[in-house]
Amino acid sequence: MKTIICKVVAQTEPVYVPSKKTDSGQLAKSMIRLKELGGEYEDEYICAMFGNLALCKFAAGKTVIASLRFQTHESNGSYFQDVVANDIQNI
Repeated sequence: MKTIICKVVAQTEPVYVPSKKTDSGQLAKSMIRLKELGGEYEDEYICAMFGNLALCKFAAGKTVIASLRFQTHESNGSYFQDVVANDIQNI
């Protein structure tokens, strides 16, 4: 887990994806692009947000504190990394 102060670059509209973990069988999902503070070439992250957090709107250019979880998984011999935003708070 990593907690960073960053700026919001962009956010997608929430969509509903199938989920076995919810009673309704669907879970809200949204993607957000975050950029660390500093210069033009600072690190950026494309993060998935789920549930109630996915329904929150974060304006582009807004400074936030984000708690990110990094995980990897294997599929058909290839490895992939996912970044999930566990919490995002406006500053």
